[in-house]
Amino acid sequence: MRDKIDALTQNLNRTIVGKSEAIRLVLVALLAGGHALLEDVPGVGKTLLAKSLARSLDGKFQRLQCTPDLLPTDITGTNIWNPKNGEFSFLPGPVFANILLADEINRATPRTQSALLEVMEEHQVTIDGVSRAVPEPFFVIATQNPVEYQGTFPLPEAQMDRFMLSLSLGYPSADEELEMLQNLQKGIKVDNLQSCMSLAEIAQLREACSQVTVETSLQQYILEIVRTTRQDEEITLGVSPRGTVALQKASQALAFLLGRDYAIPDDVKMLAPHVLCHRLITRGGRNSRSVVERLLRSLPIP
Repeated sequence: MRDKIDALTQNLNRTIVGKSEAIRLVLVALLAGGHALLEDVPGVGKTLLAKSLARSLDGKFQRLQCTPDLLPTDITGTNIWNPKNGEFSFLPGPVFANILLADEINRATPRTQSALLEVMEEHQVTIDGVSRAVPEPFFVIATQNPVEYQGTFPLPEAQMDRFMLSLSLGYPSADEELEMLQNLQKGIKVDNLQSCMSLAEIAQLREACSQVTVETSLQQYILEIVRTTRQDEEITLGVSPRGTVALQKASQALAFLLGRDYAIPDDVKMLAPHVLCHRLITRGGRNSRSVVERLLRSLPIP
């Protein structure tokens, strides 16, 4: 399966120039069975990354452009009256896909955002008392602009907690931006990407990631990091137990991507800011990443 991972990574690198770490983090979320939140300014490739991943996987892709007038049923689907047979028929929404891109998720109203809570956690939607499972694997990539706040609705803590990790792409370097222009001239587009991994292979990789060994001492290190966030004086709301589980699963997936069958403290340290920061509420508007990095420096490494 290692060749499949390499092919997938190379596919993404064709359209996303110079963002190997961001690509690896998205793959970590995918293989660990979580979801990813991309927070960055417009035009740096958030949507392009999601579309490139969808094109590289042999699954169904749906895009959801979030706007203030979007309704919950526009996400989950609804029952409509069928005059031919005199019965209601279910019209599935965009969540019935393998990869869902929720673009500018913070432009949807809180009522609409809440429609994603059940499906992101339980991989099902309940409409008129009937629960319907979404296809597996199910992976959500959401994007939001952290700079522009006019006409936006910040995601509540419960919604943020559903994302395994958050990341930003950042601006490319001068050389990377030049390579982007050259690729454009060569005609390298996301629509030209070929599928290189099937849904069954994703399921196999997820199972392999879950078998990666995490020693008890490393689990205690994860617990110590998380529990410290609940006691630190600069933090109002610490990390939930869901965050604890997410940090271990992400560490297993990262170790697997790096060719190991065991996780190490460096995996946890590298992922902790991406897994924990968006789950925290800090006092006085302190930067959550700097708080997490301070906590990591203060704790002994096993």
